[in-house]
Amino acid sequence: MNFSDYIENVLKSQEFDIQISEILRFFTPLKLDKNDFLVEKGKVCEYFCFIKSGVLQHSIEISEEEKTTYLALKNSCTSALKSYLQEIPSRKNIKALSDCCLLVILMEDFKHLLKTNKAFQQFYYTLIENQIFLIDDYRIDLLTLTPEDRYKKLLLNEPNLLGEVPLHYLASFLGISTRHMSRIRKNIK
Repeated sequence: MNFSDYIENVLKSQEFDIQISEILRFFTPLKLDKNDFLVEKGKVCEYFCFIKSGVLQHSIEISEEEKTTYLALKNSCTSALKSYLQEIPSRKNIKALSDCCLLVILMEDFKHLLKTNKAFQQFYYTLIENQIFLIDDYRIDLLTLTPEDRYKKLLLNEPNLLGEVPLHYLASFLGISTRHMSRIRKNIK
């Protein structure tokens, strides 16, 4: 899926064709090699991005242990949004788990589009709304589903993750120890 199709899919409308063309002009390509950072903790996030290929891991460090808080996949948008919007140091890292091809937009251009482009306003609003739904579901799942059920749900909703993301990142994301995750995978095929 290209970025234009992604925007149309999020908007669920084709009435914004001219405005979508304007949006696309503000995004530029950025390549990250595996283990490169989109942003490091303590630095200001410079980009809001669309992931054309690859996986970006959002993580924090707790007691010197890396915890995965989110996995941003191909054909999705991501950023350390609070850092990006408020131009403050990020509380998390965003790292490429594989080589990534991104389309990025700088803050000044992002703000310009929010002020002047109705398609971008609607696109951003819908993205944020959808992200809130995902966060809410994720939190409820952590409290109500067993580790096995969380793993089964991941298999059902994102089966390609198993081939793209190392086990210890998936385990961390699901709130499961790597050892327990190995046992679960062995029992569920």
